Amino acid sequence: MGLTKELFETDSLCPECLNLIKAKITEENDEVYMYKNCEVHGEYKTVLWRGKPRIEDWINTKNRVFIKNPLTEVVNGCPYDCGLCKEHRQTTCTALIEVTNDCNLYCKFCFASAKDKETIEPSLKDIEFYYDRILQQSGVCNVQLSGGEPTVRDDLKEIIKIGKEKGFDFIQINTNGIRIGEDEDYLKELKKAGLSSVYLQFDGTEDEIFENIRGRKLLQTKIDAINNCSKYSIGVVLVPVIIPGINDYNIGEMIKFALNYTPAVRGIHFQPVSYFGRIENKPTDNDRITLPEIMEKIESQTNGLVKMDSLKAPCCENSLCSFNGSFIYDKEKNLKPITKRNSDSCKSSNIDAAEGAVRAKKYVAGNWKISSVKKSKKLDPWESLVNELKTRTFSISAMAFQDVYNVSIERLKDCCIHVVNKEGNLIPFCIYNITNIEGKSIYRQ
Repeated sequence: MGLTKELFETDSLCPECLNLIKAKITEENDEVYMYKNCEVHGEYKTVLWRGKPRIEDWINTKNRVFIKNPLTEVVNGCPYDCGLCKEHRQTTCTALIEVTNDCNLYCKFCFASAKDKETIEPSLKDIEFYYDRILQQSGVCNVQLSGGEPTVRDDLKEIIKIGKEKGFDFIQINTNGIRIGEDEDYLKELKKAGLSSVYLQFDGTEDEIFENIRGRKLLQTKIDAINNCSKYSIGVVLVPVIIPGINDYNIGEMIKFALNYTPAVRGIHFQPVSYFGRIENKPTDNDRITLPEIMEKIESQTNGLVKMDSLKAPCCENSLCSFNGSFIYDKEKNLKPITKRNSDSCKSSNIDAAEGAVRAKKYVAGNWKISSVKKSKKLDPWESLVNELKTRTFSISAMAFQDVYNVSIERLKDCCIHVVNKEGNLIPFCIYNITNIEGKSIYRQ
C-alpha cells in the first residue's frame, strides 16, 4: 500500500439525493480521488486524475472575477441558485442555446438525453430573448447553438441571423453532421446567415466505433460534412467523446485524420466520457479516462508528433477542467507547437481570471473558424508569411465535464461555459446537465 495524501477539500453532491455534501481530494500512488459521504446514502470514491503531470504541478491560481450584475439571488447557495449569481467567479466565454431537444440519432451517451421527452423548440422570439439575456449578463461572447440536434430545425439560419444582428461575431453549431453532410444547400444558407464554425461530433476513424456509441455507421457522413464545410469555408472542430475500451486506442488516428482534412478542420477537442442522463449502470473507475491519460495517449499514439509538454492548463476555467495546445503544421503535416507548458503566463501565480476569459474567447474564435486572408499580389514577404501561417494553425484540446460522481463546487464556480435556460438564466454547463442515479436533474427540464 502506498501513501495517502489529502490535497484539499471541496463541496460536492450526493449521487442519489443531490444534496450538498463535503468531499476530500486525496492522492494515492500517483492517482487522485474524490471521497465523499452522504449521511443517508453512504460513501462514494471516484478517480479524478491518473498519471503525469502531478495534479499539484498542473493547478493554477487565479485572481477571481465576480459577477457584477447577477441575474439571480443567493438563497440556497451554490449550486442551487445559478443564474449567474454573485458567488460565480468567471464570466461567460461560450453561451450555449439549446434550440431543440429533438434529434435524428439516439446515442448511448448524450448530455441532453435527447428524444427522451416530448419535443420542445423555443420560438424565434424566445431565442431573441436568450441572446438579450446573454448580452445583459456577459456582453458579447462566443455562442454555440445546440440541442438535441440543432439542424433538425429548418429555421436554424434565422436563429443565426438574429445572433449576428445582436452583435455576436462567433456563432457555432454543435452537430452530428448528418444533415449538413446530406443537404449542401441547407449548409450554404447557414453560412450566408453568418455561421462561423461547426462543432462536429466525431468519435473515431472506424465505423465500428460509431456503431458502438451512436448506433449506426457514420464515418462517411462525417467526411461528407467536412467536405461540405470546406466548400463554404466553414471551420470544423472534431469532438470525440473518449470511452475506455471503445475508442481510446484511436486517439492518434483521429489526430492524423484531422490533419489530413486541414485547413477546413481547425482542430480536435477531446471529451473524456462523463455519465449523465440515460446511463443504466453506476460507472466504475475503469469506465473513466482522465486528462493526463488522454495527454499521454496523444503523445504515444502520434509517435511523438504531439508532445505532452505542448499541452497546457487553461487560463479561464478551473485548471482541472481542460487542456489546450496551439500548433502550426507544415506541408508534410508535421506539427510545431506554439504553446508550451510552464512557459505561458497562465502558469504563473495570480492569473487574472478576467484576462483569462478574454484569451479563451479569442482562442476559440481564432482557432475554430477559417481565418480570412489577404489576396493581393502586392504583399511583401513578411505579409505573405503571416498570411500563410493563418491558414496553417491547428488546435488540440480537451474538456473534462463533471458528472454527479466527481462534481466539485469549486470547479462549477469557475465555469465559463453557460447554458441559457428557458427563463433566460445562465447555468454552468456541468450543473445544468448533471443527473442523479435515477436520472433526476437540478436544472434540466
